[in-house]
Amino acid sequence: MKKFVLASLLGVLSLTFLSLVDGGTAMATEEPKYEVLEQRGPVELRLYQPMLIAETWVTGSMNEASNRGFRVLADFIFGNNTAESGRSQDIAMTSPVTMKPQSVEISMTAPVTMQQNDNRWRVHFVMPSKYSYETLPKPNNSQVQVRQVPTQTYAVVSFSGFAGERRTKQIATELLAWMQDQGLTPLGSPEVARYDPPWRLPFLRRNEIMIAYLDDQHDDEVAVVVK
Repeated sequence: MKKFVLASLLGVLSLTFLSLVDGGTAMATEEPKYEVLEQRGPVELRLYQPMLIAETWVTGSMNEASNRGFRVLADFIFGNNTAESGRSQDIAMTSPVTMKPQSVEISMTAPVTMQQNDNRWRVHFVMPSKYSYETLPKPNNSQVQVRQVPTQTYAVVSFSGFAGERRTKQIATELLAWMQDQGLTPLGSPEVARYDPPWRLPFLRRNEIMIAYLDDQHDDEVAVVVK
């Protein structure tokens, strides 16, 4: 397998889901639940459990879209919503923040290449597991949509450092080539997940490139993701 460069996918969030701070001490943030099915070199094959997400679609360059998407979703969780009580309610922060292009053309020939078709991006936050679709406060902003994501398998590469567009595209392309060699069928566009606040030193940052794939062994559990 090719050596993965320390970088990030196609245009991912330069902003990340920030940890809550209480009295100067960062509180632990909840992360999506998953099972590692297999470790193949630097790639983990993961089975993610269903999750509730809040998402928004934005346009522009990588940096523009990430900033816009983050602001819209942060506004929602910080109180621009309506809870069951009829009042607004703060929603605890989780990690990571994930961003993906709306559509990517993938050429599954040698070499595998990838080309973004437009400048539209989906940015999403995973909601705390204590909420269901019914109990989660409803967004007041129509740009924010809440959606239940079914169980899904992903090929995932973890990396540190910055997540620039050129480097992220390189890693995503290499992961797609690796998946082709392994006989794994990708579903949808590559995603990048970021776990740390922007002030964290680059070598301490945790980032991941995630590509959903078709898993015959979990056909009864896995539903094809929405592109």
